[in-house]
Amino acid sequence: MLRSAAAPLTAGVVAAVVGFSSSFVVVLAGLTAVGATPRQAASGLVALCVAQALGMLWLCVRHRTPLSLAWSTPGAALLVTTGAVDGGWPAAVGAFLVVGGLVVLTGLVPRLGDLVAAIPVPLARAMLAGVLLPLCVEPVLALTASPAVVAPVVIGWLVLLRLAPRWAVPGALAVALGVVVLTAADGLRAADLVPSLTLTAPAWSAGALLGVALPLYVVTMASQNVPGVAVMAGLGYRVPWRESMTVTGVGTLLAAPFGGHAVNLAAITAALTAGPEAGPDPARRWPAGVGAATTYLLIAVGCGALTSLVAAAPDGVVQSAAGLALLGTLAASLREALAQPGEQVPAVACLVVAASGVAVLGVGSAFWALVTGLVVRTVLRAGTRSRGAHAA
Repeated sequence: MLRSAAAPLTAGVVAAVVGFSSSFVVVLAGLTAVGATPRQAASGLVALCVAQALGMLWLCVRHRTPLSLAWSTPGAALLVTTGAVDGGWPAAVGAFLVVGGLVVLTGLVPRLGDLVAAIPVPLARAMLAGVLLPLCVEPVLALTASPAVVAPVVIGWLVLLRLAPRWAVPGALAVALGVVVLTAADGLRAADLVPSLTLTAPAWSAGALLGVALPLYVVTMASQNVPGVAVMAGLGYRVPWRESMTVTGVGTLLAAPFGGHAVNLAAITAALTAGPEAGPDPARRWPAGVGAATTYLLIAVGCGALTSLVAAAPDGVVQSAAGLALLGTLAASLREALAQPGEQVPAVACLVVAASGVAVLGVGSAFWALVTGLVVRTVLRAGTRSRGAHAA
């Protein structure tokens, strides 16, 4: 009986540890890329941990369902490839606020959710794959440039991928942080290790809205919220859609001024909190969400130290760990982007533009990737209809 009662809590702790350790470096890299200082990035990490923890507590206890929330890892990867935005960090924060508002509206206005669902899945996945590709190349580049410090990270990942796949990415990150401690820890100051929240007054620019807010919203919805609902449905749970969007949207709105980019339904870790590992009785698995939320609140205390370690890392070490962490997501995105033969050319065109990293009129490549994919798709379909009409 005691073991049965402890199973959900244990599963929740494991889900939080795996979820955090597998992607926090991607979040830090994304926030830094769009203009955050190390202190502001650490603040964003703390804000995200707290926001998703409080949201999980509300949803799990209220609905007695093992709902799991997370930050948008694909969204953070998008920020890495977007880079500096028009208006700097304040404009990025303004874009995060817009994303939160759009997510809330998605729960309140079903038509907005329908518009997101109308984006062809191959194009949404291709855009994400293009965003991830440059990041996933980093381990190769870093291994070539700095083999002595990067090789242990890659080897650790490969060994654990064979022996304990779930812990491959956390293990690689642990090795990366170990390398940092051995090579750069002397430069750390005690003040840098204390977590803090840094408030940023938002600003808005057209480039940030089109190049950050819109793609970040689309990626978060298509790669996190929609799959999160599907994962839960596959495990026999119904997600309260409107309330979940409201909670995650409000969480994003509250976290954004402190640097948090997006809170959403979990997809991968949802299987840990809602699956058989959380106990044999589906009706008694909901404490897994409570365990995960409590763990995230505890992890938030250490975000300052982790951010300082990442900032002190030799070139290529953390980037390699982040690239390895995203390989699985890249593989899944490519599979779905190219699954339909008739959609492959538009999807590849979308992927190439997203991976290029080009910015036009101050708007990043993710936006233009979607535009390109839709244009190519429309032209090809118009040609098919024209040939069909002539044949008739």
